[in-house]
Amino acid sequence: MSIDPSEARKVAHLARIAVRDEALPALAAELNGILHFMEQLNEVDVTGIEPMTGVEPMRLKRREDVVTDGDMQDRVLRNAPDAREGFFAVPKVVE
Repeated sequence: MSIDPSEARKVAHLARIAVRDEALPALAAELNGILHFMEQLNEVDVTGIEPMTGVEPMRLKRREDVVTDGDMQDRVLRNAPDAREGFFAVPKVVE
């Protein structure tokens, strides 16, 4: 596949990139280089290779999952503009 300057103009328009007419041949050459590289990647045999998210195998740090009641009701409600009977008070929105 080859991209000419007129197609490069279309790509630039779709990407909302302002490109001067004299820069279109260079853009077309860069896009052709990218497409050529993608064709090379398609030739690589990756059967049996699992997808990965990074180049180094690592696990996320984990913490013990402990349930607590929080015991911070008074501190949380202190930030509320209106609190009543241990709950946030909000104006009625349904008539």
